[in-house]
Amino acid sequence: MFKLNLKIAFRNLIKNRSYTLINILGLSIGMTSCILIFIFIRFQLSYDTHFKNSDRIYRFVTDWKYNNFDDYSAGVAIPFAPAAKQELEGIEKIARISRNSGVVMVKNNDGTERFKAVREVYFTESDLFDILAVKWLFGQAGQSLSRPNTVVLSEKTARTLFGSAQLAIGKSFTFWNSIPLTVVGVFADLPESTSVPMDIMISFPTFSGSKNQDWDSVNSYDECFVLLKKGASMPLLEQSLERLNNKYLKQKKLPGNQKSRLQPLADVHFSERYNNFAGTAITKKEVYSLAIIGLFLMVTACINFINLATAQSVNRSKEVGVRKVMGAMRKQLVLQFLVETAAIATVSMLLACIFSELLLPQLASLFKGQINLSLFASPIILVFLFFMVLTVSFLAGFYPAMIISGFSPALAIKNKVRIKSGNFNLRMVLIVMQFTITIVLIIATVVVVRQMQYVREKPLGFKKDAIVLINFPGDSASLTKQQMFREKLLHIPGVEMQSYFIRPPLSGMMNTTNFYVDGRENKDFEVRLSISDEHYFDLFGLQFVAGKVYGKSDTANAYIANETFVKKIGISNAQLALGKVISQNGRTGPIVGVVKDFNDQSLQEKISPMVFYQEKKHYYNMAVKLNRKQLIEAMRNIETMWKSSFPNEVYSAKFIDDDINGYYESERITGLLFKIFAVVIMFISFIGLFGLISFVATQRTREMAIRKVLGATTVELIKMLNGSFVKMVFIANLVAWPLAYILANKWLSGFAYRTALGLWPFLLAMIGSMLLTMVTVSFRSYRAAKANAVDALKYE
Repeated sequence: MFKLNLKIAFRNLIKNRSYTLINILGLSIGMTSCILIFIFIRFQLSYDTHFKNSDRIYRFVTDWKYNNFDDYSAGVAIPFAPAAKQELEGIEKIARISRNSGVVMVKNNDGTERFKAVREVYFTESDLFDILAVKWLFGQAGQSLSRPNTVVLSEKTARTLFGSAQLAIGKSFTFWNSIPLTVVGVFADLPESTSVPMDIMISFPTFSGSKNQDWDSVNSYDECFVLLKKGASMPLLEQSLERLNNKYLKQKKLPGNQKSRLQPLADVHFSERYNNFAGTAITKKEVYSLAIIGLFLMVTACINFINLATAQSVNRSKEVGVRKVMGAMRKQLVLQFLVETAAIATVSMLLACIFSELLLPQLASLFKGQINLSLFASPIILVFLFFMVLTVSFLAGFYPAMIISGFSPALAIKNKVRIKSGNFNLRMVLIVMQFTITIVLIIATVVVVRQMQYVREKPLGFKKDAIVLINFPGDSASLTKQQMFREKLLHIPGVEMQSYFIRPPLSGMMNTTNFYVDGRENKDFEVRLSISDEHYFDLFGLQFVAGKVYGKSDTANAYIANETFVKKIGISNAQLALGKVISQNGRTGPIVGVVKDFNDQSLQEKISPMVFYQEKKHYYNMAVKLNRKQLIEAMRNIETMWKSSFPNEVYSAKFIDDDINGYYESERITGLLFKIFAVVIMFISFIGLFGLISFVATQRTREMAIRKVLGATTVELIKMLNGSFVKMVFIANLVAWPLAYILANKWLSGFAYRTALGLWPFLLAMIGSMLLTMVTVSFRSYRAAKANAVDALKYE
């Protein structure tokens, strides 16, 4: 019986090949989008799940709560772990890990250079490999990482540095051109979906800050992980952690009511407050949003199928009538039509798999090679594909099957079948729903694109034209070359200005601290510190509203504040802030200048209260202002001079515009995905619209013929058919506008500086949707209106 149903299904599909192709195209595009979204979401949800005992692994984080300011860090103080090991209940293993970066150099036996590059490294304790379990290929951490100058490598890194994992054991290389390291173990590469990318893991005693006992010194690069004992009581652990906080933090009266707390490993990747070493955090809100878009895409494709199926249902009425007369039961007919739908869904799925496999590299490239996606990465993806075919077959096929199988045999054979108005109204509701989804996505896309344009064009309060950022070595030998290098640099044709600093004006690198003003401790907020020389302000065009730049010095002897800082300490007139003495971390000096506010972080954040001061040993970067006409030649000469001055270092340069754009990478991807999915849904929706106008034109063929005989013009007939569809799209706009406003306003609220949510995106979506509707409908209406009236009426 199934074989017969399948044979009949294929005959009908081939007979109505135009509708079949449209159905397959609509469903395959919808399925492709869903598959890509599912694979991406599954990848995001797989983060850190590969670690054994992941449900017992936690990370300690730090919170601060000032009177008017809250702050959060993924790090903890260096002495936290030893204290926690002694005093916390239910801990099986605890380990510190500190992130750093620098030049890794490997030499051949003859002393020639084999490998040199700046790489991320992690100073860690051996217990980390029991907490975040890895598979050892050669050697192991064990007691080896308790000794200074030892290191373990991932298999990929071992191959890069020494040719193979086995050859790496016992070999040596240097870090920072001064720290010799011996390889004592190689472990299997971790999956890409990890928040702790382990490649070069150096023993913690090698870390220069390993003996730090300052509880007030917290860096987000200094993390601490813990493995709890099986069955450990969380309430008891929380109580002991509260006692530890009280003993080491509260009783010492550290600023900001500093407090440590636990964060489950499962939350690390999705954390909005705390970063992670992989730098790939995504919020669950974004994951759910993508899931909803995928659902909308599939619903739209199913609505499209329903409308196309009902559009051609009348043409199959005689078939239904004959089969009923021959004894076919309704359930057999329903099964027949569901088999047809399943056949279309299966073919669509096969095409969708091909499309997905072709598009997955492009999806991965959106994230700049950070992820590797595959259609066959997990059996769960195949299960998803199977259930999607079943779901689509039922959702798209059940309603048309019930309608078609319910035709009266007598009326069907006489070709007098009419679709009930109630069913017709349901299809109208489906079309309104379909266009509501489309219009919401169009408005959302326009808002996202407009905000990104605003971000690119908004004046940030500093100059960024033709300014290149270049790394500068931080070792003591290089520090002695600072002045000489600057003088040589300024003699290069095309170089106009140069400045040393720790970070550019806009940067995600945060260094905040508590401070005193005229001997009075501030308890309201922390100040952001920026170390820079006296040329920084002129190069970046920072405007002074009071005072002047500090004089040249190797150490902090004066401060320059921004307007926000001055206002936050209660001074309304910037001129009155001059001479106020600031003390922070043992450095004391007067405010000698106040600069006009500029955006120091991405436009998602408000301007920070900031102070600038000089400290030569922390000038890890420099900026060079170039003449645009001599840009290429100047860059080439700068690189040549840099490499000759620092032969053991690795040159790195980027334009400040590119650096700034990197802070909006997530929004760029969001905007691109919205554009793609908006186009996909629009395409599917207008195919559905074409299907419905085909249905209406078929139903009203005789009516139009009679009107034509009575003198109606082609234009009047087109207007008659178009009216109801324009009305539906108008209603869809009315429904979509409030939904789109809520969603767009919610997304924009994530930016401290944002474009105004005006009326024009909504009007643009309405005008665009109605114009496209009229073009689509008019095309099919014109064909129906131009049909020969005699053909429609000759049997009446």
